[in-house]
Amino acid sequence: MPTIDALSQRLSDYLDPQQIRQVRRSYFYAEQAHDGQKRKSGEPYVTHPLAAANILAELRMDHQSLMAAMLHDVIEDTEVTYEGIESQFGKVVADIVDGVSKLTHLEFETKAEAQANNFQKMVLAMAEDIRVILVKLADRLHNMRTLGAMPPHKQRRIARETLDIYAPIAARLGMRDVQVELEDLAFQAHYPMRSKHIRRAVVQARGQRKDVISTIQETIEKRLQKEGLSGQVTGREKHLYSIYSKMRAQRKSFSEIMDVFAFRIVTDSVDDCYRTLGAVHNLYKPVHGRFKDYIAIPKANGYQSLHTDLFGARDITIEVQIRTHEMDAVASQGIAEHSHYKHDEDDIDASESALGNYKRARKWVQGLLEMHQRAGNSMEFIDSVKTDLFPDEVYVFTPLGKIMELPSGATAVDFAYAVHTDVGNSCVSCRINRRLAPLSQPLENGQTVEIITTPSAQPNMAWLNFVVTGKARSAIRHFLKNQQRHESVELGQRLLNQFLANYGATLNDIDPFKLRDLLQEAELETLEDLLEDIGLGNRMAYVVARRLRPDEESLPSGDDSSDRGRRQKPMSIKGTEGMVLQYAKCCLPIPGDKIIGHISTGRGLVIHQTDCRNIGYLRDDPEKCIYLEWSDNLDEEFSVNLSTEVESHRGIIAELATTASSVGADVLAIDISEHEGQLASVHMEVTVTDRIHLARVMKKLRRLKSVNRISRD
Repeated sequence: MPTIDALSQRLSDYLDPQQIRQVRRSYFYAEQAHDGQKRKSGEPYVTHPLAAANILAELRMDHQSLMAAMLHDVIEDTEVTYEGIESQFGKVVADIVDGVSKLTHLEFETKAEAQANNFQKMVLAMAEDIRVILVKLADRLHNMRTLGAMPPHKQRRIARETLDIYAPIAARLGMRDVQVELEDLAFQAHYPMRSKHIRRAVVQARGQRKDVISTIQETIEKRLQKEGLSGQVTGREKHLYSIYSKMRAQRKSFSEIMDVFAFRIVTDSVDDCYRTLGAVHNLYKPVHGRFKDYIAIPKANGYQSLHTDLFGARDITIEVQIRTHEMDAVASQGIAEHSHYKHDEDDIDASESALGNYKRARKWVQGLLEMHQRAGNSMEFIDSVKTDLFPDEVYVFTPLGKIMELPSGATAVDFAYAVHTDVGNSCVSCRINRRLAPLSQPLENGQTVEIITTPSAQPNMAWLNFVVTGKARSAIRHFLKNQQRHESVELGQRLLNQFLANYGATLNDIDPFKLRDLLQEAELETLEDLLEDIGLGNRMAYVVARRLRPDEESLPSGDDSSDRGRRQKPMSIKGTEGMVLQYAKCCLPIPGDKIIGHISTGRGLVIHQTDCRNIGYLRDDPEKCIYLEWSDNLDEEFSVNLSTEVESHRGIIAELATTASSVGADVLAIDISEHEGQLASVHMEVTVTDRIHLARVMKKLRRLKSVNRISRD
């Protein structure tokens, strides 16, 4: 069991005596605060914060992080307050402890939304001081090491949470040692039988592979000595969860995964890395397309190394990683390697890799903060973050040669939002390697991407079907929600004014006290919220108008609500109302048709033709329907379905499409079905401006010799 004296001895390697005394003082403070408390295992509770501090000491973390680790549970589990810690140990330590304390509820069984809320708290705490998450990771790692004391169902839940959130965060911060241990411990707790079988197979394979590994290692060492290079060669063990994940993802057997022999070569300089690469490529043939240079282009978490796959003797595949000592330390410890330089980023002692890693981590956290501010709710936020936590990177270039890191499968829209939110919001097309390409096309390594923008452009809801980055997804949703709110408020205002007109009033005439009472009853804050509810169809404009009507207005005698609904002046439709106005798919109304609006909950106003059979049962319900008319100034195109009976022959589809296009109709869809010999039915969806335009299109199609009959669906 670790002791404070043993920890103090370890800290003497890199902290000065005054800092060690502060760490010791925080330990005794925590010991006193937790006096009488026990862990599930029966040990005194203070053994847990001491163990967490030991984990951070292995990462050579600064003294304030160690003090916070000692104190991380006192606010939650004892009578000690934030102010008490601040007065004893300073504001910085108190803030870290407070940040970690806010995350404690992640330990308890919660519903998905509650867990997502707590994850939001984690991001906010990380944004204040990134050491909060490092202390939390140390806390979680020790809890995973001692998970056996918990009931099986809690072990599985905590293990799942570790695999879903904490291990990916450790990976994103470049802390591979912590990530690997968290994954293996969680794998063992969540899938005990699978873990047991794979562990047994690894032990068995290790004995069979020992001679092969020794031979390859010796051969590489001899070649490096011959070339005058001083690289340290070690065999690299695959950890259990990595083997399991590869077996599932790549659908490979255990033996296929273990047939790959992995080695790491650690050198003194970057120059030696590339020279070592040349030496091993002369020794063994490289596998085409399997070389990756993460030194020139580091991973998003700051990881740097050269990766290459080689063909060895007897059909053996050899994976080799080549890196410097400094890169090796950053690969193992990630952002923790830079933690003691946190307050002085220009410190000349700070290694370039560690500093770059720290800056990337800060940039990632700031990106999370931006997503948090844009997200509509906690579930949407955590959905975006989980996408961000599992990236296989693609590296592309801006036209000026700047490297952009994006997840695998990212598109030009993801790239645009990575450059800047305004660029994403206004992008209309893109050039990939100087050629026009679809915005949905997945990007590949090494491509140069140029985004074409226009001020009048705006995000398309269809983009959500192919974007992969959390930033793009949250920015698009944020824009569309704001746009929908604006359009809903505008439509709600028009609908309410329409029904208030029955009482000879407008929105300007309503009684502010009546409005206040209605808002309180509806649990809404402002008139805009009420109008948005009306525009979305969640609240009936007719009912609201009746509640807000002026007292002095009396209804004409003999006038009932349905009569008022029929006699009201139709509302004008401009066609530019946006997302809160839908055209019914059943009848596809176009300008010139008589129309009626059905107010649908959550969708707003759905427009049907007046004689549409699907609207018949609602037509006379003034709470559900509103009579409409087309505006005189329409500049939109509308879809319409046509059914055509034709004499089938080669090229008939092209003939119909060309004819429709010749009179200004775009063909959106066309399909043909054979029946009764040479006759065939063709269904076309075309766009027209109004009924007159549609009549011209149908007249032109009728003139074709092949067309026997044509009608509108």
